[in-house]
Amino acid sequence: MSAENGATSAPTRGVRHVPAAEDEACQRGATAIVYCEANFGAIDGKTANGLVRHSERYKILSVIDSEKAGLDSGTVLDGTPNGIPIQRDMAHALAHAGELPDYFIFGIAPASGMLSTHERGLVLAAIDRGMNIVNGLHEFLSDDPEFAAASAANKVQILDVRKPRPKKDLRIFSGSIADIACPRIAVLGTDCAIGKRTTATVLARTLEAMGLRAVMVGTGQTGLMQGARYGIALDAVPSQFCAGELEATLLEAYFGEDPDVIVIEGQGALSHPAYSTSSFILRGSCPDAVVLQHAPGRLHRCDFPGMAMPTPASEIKLIETFADTRVIGMALNHEHMTDVEVGAAIERYEHELGIPVTDALTRPPERLADMVLAAFPALRSRLTASTR
Repeated sequence: MSAENGATSAPTRGVRHVPAAEDEACQRGATAIVYCEANFGAIDGKTANGLVRHSERYKILSVIDSEKAGLDSGTVLDGTPNGIPIQRDMAHALAHAGELPDYFIFGIAPASGMLSTHERGLVLAAIDRGMNIVNGLHEFLSDDPEFAAASAANKVQILDVRKPRPKKDLRIFSGSIADIACPRIAVLGTDCAIGKRTTATVLARTLEAMGLRAVMVGTGQTGLMQGARYGIALDAVPSQFCAGELEATLLEAYFGEDPDVIVIEGQGALSHPAYSTSSFILRGSCPDAVVLQHAPGRLHRCDFPGMAMPTPASEIKLIETFADTRVIGMALNHEHMTDVEVGAAIERYEHELGIPVTDALTRPPERLADMVLAAFPALRSRLTASTR
């Protein structure tokens, strides 16, 4: 389904709501360095963290963070080396690369969504060296006269990942989401920056490995940078069009890929007063099921020290009251927890909530897939013989 200015038309098949330049980068395996000064492995470094863990669009050569220089980025994140080093600054990153990388990615996601004066200088320096820029902030650098002039002078591109389509082309909700016959599963959470995108990615990849056709629909800038085939940076879309844009994107994914399952990346938290994106995701995707992401070791909301974390039970009640859906399982974020504590939390929440619980990164990923197969048993007939 596509709708312009309120008019509906047949679904657009195979359309991907990502810039053509990014699709080209994906096809040719473009190289990139990721800037994440003083934030790699932390909450505001979630864009860099996500790209290091998984990227279909770019080959990540290194991460820039002087506070962790010399370390392996995989070791910092997950305790397992991945061969992507952390460099002190741009000069060291370029020396390690050996040749000019195709892209300089700004890998920090600050609450302000804006570049500092110092960061503006760094991005301009990257442009002057001839690197294309990938920017996931709310500040659109391609609209900035200084950046526009620099990119034109150096013949490079600025990809503002969050920049929505022109208002005249935005779609409104039509109800055509009912035309999607396969299960739609949203991964929601109890807070922002809690691992929803990572869990959604692991779930989709695991279902694919088991023989199902699974498509992940990204709803934030990092998922789009990683290579989500379909997606939209929902928090940059005017609220009137959020549900419709997501519905249209899901329809594009469904008619373009004929999937067995669609996995929708969540944003924020339905109970969090600072975010409205979870409500738009529930309205626009009308999910058949939800997997909830929770961090037992997190005492308060990100950037809100006076706001205590909700309990999973309260978030589940809110989600199931707000939307005609059901929470079929929960995934944990193991920050500030030992493996023993993760195991104890899994047992405790399974007993308390009566649903399966796992951790996408420290437990077998098949446990996530089992949640989906238990909730939608008809999918088992489509598994490959080796995974039944």
